Amino acid sequence: MVVGDDGPGFIVRYFIMKRHFLCTAISSRVASPLRPVWAVLPIAFSFALPAAAQNQLKETVVTATRSQSKADALISDVTVITREDIERGTGRTLPEVLARASGLQISGNGGVGKPSSVFIRGTEPRHVLLLVDGIRYGSATAGQANFDTIALESIERIEVLKGPASALYGSDAVGGVVQVFLRKGTSGFQPFASLTLGSEERQEVSVGLRGGSAELNYALGVQTLREKGFSATNPKVAFGSFNGDPDGFNQASLNAALDWKFAPGWKFDAKVLAVEAVNQYDLGAGAFDTRANLGTQLVGVGVEGQVFSQVKTRLAVASSQDRNTDIAAAATTRFNTLQDQASWLNEIATSAGTVTVGIEQLAQRVDSTTAYATTSRTTGSFLAGLAGAQGAHSWQFNLRRDQDSQFGEASTGLAGYGFKFSPHWRAHGSYGTSFKAPNFNQLYFVSAFFNGNPNLRPEQGQNAELGLAYNAGVHEFKLTHFQNRITDLIASAGVTVVNTSSARITGWTLAYERQVNALTVRAALDLLDARNETTNLKLIRRADQQLTAAVDYTTGAWKLGASLLAVSERFDNAANTLKLEGYTTLDVSADYALAKNWTLQGRLNNVTDAVYQTANGYNQAGRSVYLTLRYQPQ
Repeated sequence: MVVGDDGPGFIVRYFIMKRHFLCTAISSRVASPLRPVWAVLPIAFSFALPAAAQNQLKETVVTATRSQSKADALISDVTVITREDIERGTGRTLPEVLARASGLQISGNGGVGKPSSVFIRGTEPRHVLLLVDGIRYGSATAGQANFDTIALESIERIEVLKGPASALYGSDAVGGVVQVFLRKGTSGFQPFASLTLGSEERQEVSVGLRGGSAELNYALGVQTLREKGFSATNPKVAFGSFNGDPDGFNQASLNAALDWKFAPGWKFDAKVLAVEAVNQYDLGAGAFDTRANLGTQLVGVGVEGQVFSQVKTRLAVASSQDRNTDIAAAATTRFNTLQDQASWLNEIATSAGTVTVGIEQLAQRVDSTTAYATTSRTTGSFLAGLAGAQGAHSWQFNLRRDQDSQFGEASTGLAGYGFKFSPHWRAHGSYGTSFKAPNFNQLYFVSAFFNGNPNLRPEQGQNAELGLAYNAGVHEFKLTHFQNRITDLIASAGVTVVNTSSARITGWTLAYERQVNALTVRAALDLLDARNETTNLKLIRRADQQLTAAVDYTTGAWKLGASLLAVSERFDNAANTLKLEGYTTLDVSADYALAKNWTLQGRLNNVTDAVYQTANGYNQAGRSVYLTLRYQPQ
């Protein structure tokens, strides 16, 4: 698809042309695990649509433009998950929370703490950039984000940007960005704590405090988690590594933040995140009790302020580490990576919008028992952007130039336009390019089952998107269509990784939210077609259909909730001969306010005790129950 140049007229004609295709796709492609749920979905939509409009202040997000922007003026699709959403939800981990967001799919190698992969709009897990307060967080050897060691109790807010973001953030952001914001300080003095007990001998404790004054704010939190777990694998797992014993997970983490307004219009900020964990996993029946010692650390400092009335500047430096030591009977292996980052960003307020100009540098280093031919690389970047709105119109333009010490130069761009053609209806369209540099494992790692290829080229992406949104205060409706083509896609050919020709990913997202007094209803349907263009076969572990739905209701001291996830069948291998069956899970929760600052929450996950896999040979949790006592000053 090529986005035309005749503005809103083209967008309206495009959706009229696509209407028959979408209706046919929904009615004919919904797989059996989704059909019972799909039958109920129109009822929820129909009872919600007639209500009168109410004015609501739209929230501000930063991930989509790298400056504060109103969500209702963006040309990108962004999902915001608040602290209240996390506390009222039933997700036990960050991947489980993300699994309920539209446009995202999740796969996992077992229970809590086991490696998880996040797919945004059908792109690869390595195409998802994870930021923690703006700092890259993950492994340079594996080349993908580490979602499994961030404790939910340390998170204040999550923003998920769907669509290409290399023009904003460089390599990795082919499919989108997940940005986690840690808890920050606030005025006064507010201690908080929680205790969770539940299935698989889960014990989770969190304590912390937030406080401050007009000049100085601070936050500190400590979390511990112990879970005996269940067998991560079953007899279908590859390489004969099945062992039926429980595979537990233990973790301790600390997060801290400081904001100091040391002069009018100027502030200094610092943040720390440190995690230590032990993850047990299988290496065959009767084998040594294999485990991985995991560690992640993040530290960052920054200074920002108003240079002039129209110019704001920010200088920041940060470092993140990802450590993984696998301890087995035969040998101990180590994969440690360090990512040092520095950035200087400037925001200039103009009549055309906010102009963002900056430079960045990223240095990656590897320390491993594996002999990598190259153990470091650096990337220097220049970026510029414009985001603005006037009347019914909004726009965004971004350009970025990355200079990689291994692969040379890469240029990416993004252009988008939005038009509000009535008080409640808005359309937007965008086109963006992206790239992903090969990771150190793809280039240099060699084993009996995997051969790196030092001749790999960076992957290149081209993405077009059209969206239509309806907002009448208590109702919000979004329809988004996207087409993404990734050339030089890196994939396995036997045991060797190579650049294949290309992948083509197209899809639709239909999302709805209703908020009326004590009742909140959310639902989203994703339709996806992700294929290797050379073979015309489906990309692995991507479901063609996924439905999420949630209902929350408050009455008196009670908060009641239910959340449903229905996923169609997928393939677990590139040849499309190994099928993962579709599944549906239902979670329910009930919160009761014991006193002003005390809440007791009960959660029942996977009510029907569904048996399913998101990766072949790896088990997922059955029916589970959890009880949480929370202290949070109101």
